[in-house]
Amino acid sequence: MKNETSRLERLTASDRFLLLWDDSGWAADIGALGVLDGHGLLDSDGRVRIEAVRRWLEPRLEGVPHVRQLLYRPRWWLGGPLWIDAPSLDLADHVRVHPVGPPGDQSRLLQACAELASRRLDPARPLWEVWLLPGLPQERVGLFLRMHHIMADGIAAVAAFGSLLDTAADAPNPVAPSWAPTPMPTAGELLRDNLRRHARRLARLPVGLAHASDLLRRTRRAWPAWRELLAEQRAPRTSLNRPVGADRRLGVLRSRLEATSQIAHAHDAKVNDVVLDVVAGGLRELLSGRGEHLDGLALRAMVPVSLHREQRGQEGASNLDGWMVVPLPLGESDAVRRLDLIKAETTARKRNAHPQTGSGISQSMLFQRAFLHGFAHQRFINISVTNVPGPPVPLYLSGAQLLELFPVVSLMGNIALAVAVFSYNGQLNLTAIADQNVCPDVDVFIHGARIALDDLARSVSEYGV
Repeated sequence: MKNETSRLERLTASDRFLLLWDDSGWAADIGALGVLDGHGLLDSDGRVRIEAVRRWLEPRLEGVPHVRQLLYRPRWWLGGPLWIDAPSLDLADHVRVHPVGPPGDQSRLLQACAELASRRLDPARPLWEVWLLPGLPQERVGLFLRMHHIMADGIAAVAAFGSLLDTAADAPNPVAPSWAPTPMPTAGELLRDNLRRHARRLARLPVGLAHASDLLRRTRRAWPAWRELLAEQRAPRTSLNRPVGADRRLGVLRSRLEATSQIAHAHDAKVNDVVLDVVAGGLRELLSGRGEHLDGLALRAMVPVSLHREQRGQEGASNLDGWMVVPLPLGESDAVRRLDLIKAETTARKRNAHPQTGSGISQSMLFQRAFLHGFAHQRFINISVTNVPGPPVPLYLSGAQLLELFPVVSLMGNIALAVAVFSYNGQLNLTAIADQNVCPDVDVFIHGARIALDDLARSVSEYGV
């Protein structure tokens, strides 16, 4: 019985919440777009040596959680969704080639990535893909990695993607461990596991009632974060917040981590404050270009907060994200004054507890379904901004150096523009992910973000740094 229970890995409440995105029609994928030095990846005709890449990747798959598993949804009386081993794994289904159309410039690369990101992952297979994108100048090759968000959150996804790559061009090739799928659990095993889980919850109920003061204290600590999201104020109406469709458009902004850190240090701020200020500058440019009024306007940004340090070692925790809502003062045109306002907000809000997504009342499926039911018309937040630290050293795929890397996240509800920032090997790169129909002018946002970053960089000399 003990072995039977231990091999059943049910989804956590946080994971189930992400799974409901799919049920609501929004893909819950996360990924990264990179550019490789492809000299060793291409044959004499410029085609990717895809079989060699698959052979190189196979022994490295073990570092990725659930890479050989399927998501299985049993009937309701057998318990919640769980991971089961796939009968087999054919890398030809997961590691593929998608040529970039001529002239192979950045615009075409982003278009190819947006097209792939718009496709849904096949639930009949393990929920991840690796795409090689040849056709770039100088024999460079694009790389698009993506997985379903239930496999890992931002921090865990960085570790997962990183395990597929080497930290040296000539790193030794690991030996692929032997693997055999565990048989799918029977209906009886699932039912017994479900009953045991319910019994444990009932057994903990008296303990929870006996420690009601602890529950009340945790609720009070978490309330400021819930108030930020649900009760602080309504998100302003803008042309950005429209129900999202399936098609995507991407824009990217390159910067250096050291330069951004210098800006933050000069203004006694954090790198994430600088990122939020740059995003606010991009939003100013975008909305003003659409003729919208900016006076006194403050858009509400959802900023995920990683809880990996706070909840290290939590069992089955593939997703350990909380949130913080930060107002972005678009009405302030000066980038330095805007940074001061954002810094004050984040400093105050970081003092609050940040409950994990899917914790407390949000563990309830009824709450999760009710929350998402009206999310296409919600007025809680205007935009999502994610900043994830990545590896500080260069990475290699089959000996080919990864030259740059950009994050790619998903959209949901009526949040038609999301921004993700990723550090890699001294770079700090920003990606704007937009709904094609709601935000075809994402390049205007990128232009405004660049102006804001340049203004902040010029301000550094004024502070004597």
